[in-house]
Amino acid sequence: MGESTSAILEASQVSQLIDALARRGYQVVGPTVRDGAIVLEPIETADELPTGWTDTQKPGSYRLEKRGDEALFGYNVGPQSWKKYLHPADVSLWTAEKQNGAFRILNNPVPSDRPYTFLGVRACELEAIRVQDRVLLGGAYRDTIYENRRKGNFLIGVQCTQAADTCFCASMGTGPRCGEGFDLVLTELVDASRHCFVVEAGSDRGREVLLELRTRPASEEECGAAEKVVDRVAKQQVRAMQTEGLKDLLQRNFDHPQWDHVAERCLSCTNCTMVCPTCFCTTVEDSTDVSGEHAERRRHWDSCFTLSFSYIHGGSVRASGKARFRQWMTHKLASWIDQFGTSGCVGCGRCITWCPVGIDITEEVAAIRKGTGNGNA
Repeated sequence: MGESTSAILEASQVSQLIDALARRGYQVVGPTVRDGAIVLEPIETADELPTGWTDTQKPGSYRLEKRGDEALFGYNVGPQSWKKYLHPADVSLWTAEKQNGAFRILNNPVPSDRPYTFLGVRACELEAIRVQDRVLLGGAYRDTIYENRRKGNFLIGVQCTQAADTCFCASMGTGPRCGEGFDLVLTELVDASRHCFVVEAGSDRGREVLLELRTRPASEEECGAAEKVVDRVAKQQVRAMQTEGLKDLLQRNFDHPQWDHVAERCLSCTNCTMVCPTCFCTTVEDSTDVSGEHAERRRHWDSCFTLSFSYIHGGSVRASGKARFRQWMTHKLASWIDQFGTSGCVGCGRCITWCPVGIDITEEVAAIRKGTGNGNA
């Protein structure tokens, strides 16, 4: 690759990248089309990527549409985030079986010893992984399930080439440019004369993989085109969240009338927390089979929007939909900072897209700011 810090990988050679990672023992997970959405699944070739597909997102609306070109990553973010693999929705904690009149605890199931390669991680999602690392690994109590699944991951970022109507990562400082946390990052250039990727390495592992591929040095024009693509995406975003003083604003306005207004619309369906790339709440359930010979304890995703989540010896602490929405939003944007030193929101916009009634977290923040009479509060 000469002296260039960036290389060009032709679109026809993306399968070589996948093959190189598989040879190194990685299980490659990437985007693919299924059930009318772009979802994250194990893939073996570039043919499984969502070639020529894009998505149109608005509050409460998500649709796939065909593009006018063969872009491999010409979409925004789908309903699934990478926490599907790192912090799975359903996992067995232990199983037990009855032997000689007593139960014997069996070994905890362990994930595959093949580390993951995540192909197609957007800037906001790289930040979400960093946030979950802090939450689940950075405290006094480490989540060993997350730790085992996170260990050895190879992350391939992809720069966004378009913004959805619901994106607001630019205002959160989490995108659209992939700044760090990746092993490789790709910027897709597709027009009438070319279809290729400008590739940069972000780690020694990334450089080693890049050396295995048939690439050429990126020209100054190609690097400039890649820069323009990402700059254009930031300007396309129509939503923004004013974060200055936000923690104090929300914590001072516990009884703001906007909470009553949004509660009239909120269904407490939990969609926003299920699609959020940083939400981490879980519950534990025990079960036995009908013979009484086998038992199991499983951990499932849960949500602060469910009535049972805050149930404590006789009743729920947050019995109303208003209280549960307020808990979610103030935790995400305020008390999360007290707990973990960072916001719990990365501006991906999934909670807006997948809310059945189109509740917009940026509008809710703006309404509370307006209601205080102090836009800088």
